[in-house]
Amino acid sequence: MSDYIKYIRGMVGHKPILSGAGSVIVENEKGEILLGRRTDNHLWGYSGGGMDLGESVEECARRELYEEMGLEADELTLFMVNSGPESHMIYPNGDETYYLEIIYVCRSYRGEPRRQPEELEEIRFFRPEELRPEMISPPIRPVFRKYMKARGIQNDAWK
Repeated sequence: MSDYIKYIRGMVGHKPILSGAGSVIVENEKGEILLGRRTDNHLWGYSGGGMDLGESVEECARRELYEEMGLEADELTLFMVNSGPESHMIYPNGDETYYLEIIYVCRSYRGEPRRQPEELEEIRFFRPEELRPEMISPPIRPVFRKYMKARGIQNDAWK
């Protein structure tokens, strides 16, 4: 949790807040997606997290990718904005957040994937066809629906 969010939480407790976030969907040369299994809800997701004060969204996305998965992004391509009721998250400690999340796709990166143990139980690459909504953390399911459509993967699971 960033110092900024700790500061806000100190004032509002567990009440809902709005938080800006930067996230990255990493694709390898085979078109597979790098995902991490979260320690809080045990579901899969891409790297991402809340912005720090004075940080740009792209800087946030790059920082989160490095912190959570050990990769340095060479290039980021804007994919979409995720917001609204489906971006709502209630954390196990009761904190509520609505995210305004900017998501990038990264196909060029440096480093070897390694997980941040505090946030991720494991990380691995998936073929997009392997993924089902019930595997994915709820606030980012709308992103995956759009991603699957953009990749031309059409099946009943992602309608």
